[in-house]
Amino acid sequence: MIREAYEAAAVFFVDTAEQIGPDQWEQPGLGVWTVRDLVGHTSRALLTVEMYLAEPAAQREVMQPVDYFPRAQAGRADPASVAARGRAAGVALGPDPTTAVRDIAVRVLAQVKSAADEILVSTPVGGMRLIDYLPSRVFELAVHTLDLATALPVAVTLPATVAAVSLHLLAVSKACVPYTPPGCILKACAA
Repeated sequence: MIREAYEAAAVFFVDTAEQIGPDQWEQPGLGVWTVRDLVGHTSRALLTVEMYLAEPAAQREVMQPVDYFPRAQAGRADPASVAARGRAAGVALGPDPTTAVRDIAVRVLAQVKSAADEILVSTPVGGMRLIDYLPSRVFELAVHTLDLATALPVAVTLPATVAAVSLHLLAVSKACVPYTPPGCILKACAA
């Protein structure tokens, strides 16, 4: 179900990004981000998987999907740094961001499809199995695609598998996502 949810979340993101009009990329997106910045940040839920698959971990340090966010909060949750990474990722999408997003999704989904669940990936919070890292990426894609839909505004429906994985991760978590920009659809987390 996790792999199915990751693919569905990527398609959901691409389909929503394809609804962005040419004059909407520089309009307000979320907090300090433009729509382009928000799309760039969201695309990192794909790009980080690709990057971490290319850097196998030597050992497993993060044992469960739910452990990812508290560890990230402790080290990578600085709002200014998160905002800067989002802006940089938006710029990196180039002159045709819609095509860039679609190409990234196709490329990364193919890599995930051919990778074993048990492969250890090097994340900033420690080595984890790919299958344990993907739920946090599903969650990021879900939340920020909904943020994007709100910014545009367009009507979207969160795929059921994406909602199930995201809500499960949130329900078992004792910590919020590392950085929730002002205006994010995720106002609070489960305690």
